[in-house]
Amino acid sequence: MIDGDVFVSPRHLASTTGIGDPALAPLIDLGWDLHHDDLGNAYASPSDRKVRLGYLPEGEDDGLWRINAYRDPFGPPVWGVCFSDHTPTEFVTAFTTALATAYQQGPDGYLARPASGSDEHDPFLAVVPLLKQGWEIDRPRWGVFAVQAPDGLAGLEFTTGDLDPEAELTTRDARWQLWAGKSIDRPVWHATASTDTPVALLTAVTQCVADPAPLPRWREDTFSYINGMAQLTPILPSAPPAPTPLDVQRALASRRPAALPAVSVPRWSTTSRPALPGPRR
Repeated sequence: MIDGDVFVSPRHLASTTGIGDPALAPLIDLGWDLHHDDLGNAYASPSDRKVRLGYLPEGEDDGLWRINAYRDPFGPPVWGVCFSDHTPTEFVTAFTTALATAYQQGPDGYLARPASGSDEHDPFLAVVPLLKQGWEIDRPRWGVFAVQAPDGLAGLEFTTGDLDPEAELTTRDARWQLWAGKSIDRPVWHATASTDTPVALLTAVTQCVADPAPLPRWREDTFSYINGMAQLTPILPSAPPAPTPLDVQRALASRRPAALPAVSVPRWSTTSRPALPGPRR
């Protein structure tokens, strides 16, 4: 059953579904610990605490999802990713699903550093799914490589040069920034990733963004799509399946008149004797 009554296209103009469970599920299925604070924020991590996810509806800013990975659980993060509160839930789920796979591969998976020219870890690989769907290369300013959606309402930026590692984890001044809306300066939603975020995790997100299939949403939940920009198409109820020969046979049988019960008709027997009258009084 489709969870929605309209399709939103293009999918980067959808927004959050308002439910965090789908994005948490891939990690919880691995047995990661999940706990909540007194405000209703949720935190997930494996037993070694080398990856930590925060789902922060009551956080201090619009960073709803914050995911960090560590080489030493007591040291600084190796990489960090943030998704804002209006990011389509499907994009976050694509990331956490890829993260679950990478974590099962060990540090060589979830701590794999990007490497230019590598067959598997070249940062450019994360851009390829978007280019295949017609996103255009752009140079918005010096030191920034970007691609923009055909409708001009979404973009992905890669900043070159040296960046402040702490700022990458706490602000939008990160190596990667994905956004949707009329302007990157005031996006409807955005996602950031720091320099050493594994390319496989980034590519999982861009593949999901590039998917041409629309996303289902409820029309009345206007927070779940960018109103006035997104194209909404009603989801028509699916046609009932064609009846099978057995269905036809049962339907015909149900229309036949019920057989009348046999009526017992008394018959006189030539051998039976009439009842004798009783004695007179």
